[in-house]
Amino acid sequence: MSAVLVIAGTDSSGGAGLTRDVATLAQLGVEALCAVTAVTAQTDTAVLSVERLPAAVVQAQVAAALAGGRVTAVKTGMLATAGIVEAVAGSLPPGLPLIVDPVLAATSGGELLDAAGCGALSARLLPRASLLTPNLAEAARLLGTRLAATEEEMIAQGHALCARGAAAVLIKGGHAPLPLATDWLITADGTRHCFSAPRSSALRRGTGCALATAIAAGVASGLDLIAACSRAKRHVTDLFQQPR
Repeated sequence: MSAVLVIAGTDSSGGAGLTRDVATLAQLGVEALCAVTAVTAQTDTAVLSVERLPAAVVQAQVAAALAGGRVTAVKTGMLATAGIVEAVAGSLPPGLPLIVDPVLAATSGGELLDAAGCGALSARLLPRASLLTPNLAEAARLLGTRLAATEEEMIAQGHALCARGAAAVLIKGGHAPLPLATDWLITADGTRHCFSAPRSSALRRGTGCALATAIAAGVASGLDLIAACSRAKRHVTDLFQQPR
């Protein structure tokens, strides 16, 4: 069985974070290994508390998960601090596919990675990423620019993030003022591909976690990046159209 190491924080509401990641991997038939970066107390509307783990504890978890030799892809979510980002970057072997979901803030608005952590992510993990999966706000913050308002601006920001070292960027259009929920896959060699789906009337948390983890599951199972993104988009669209 393929295995994905997920490095992320917990979410007491079960809507996002490691709970969502592990459920997604189980649904796709992929083994989950986990390294916890932070313990959060959240509801659907607020981040109530965040306890960040020491970077050395995260590093030890990552080393232990990799020691078995079963991991075929890694997905990062909430990394919480610059120290954790540095520890993760220093723990991952070269060549292992790395899907980076740059979790900077909760849907409810609570900050999940501070400015120093954001800088460390850009400097240390972005250049190692097989795929970066920012939403519009995350892409804008990483680039220090305004939110993209059109698909042309989304594509331009995807290229800009590739220019900073990512092998590929999937810039997510779920929050864009556009008729469809369209994500754009941009690669460092200049190719691009779009994935569109009808917008859901339901407001759900955890869509970004589920999408990045589903992509990691596909990559871990041997799918190419386009196929992994396409399957993940279908999975998340179907999942979040179901009654809660």
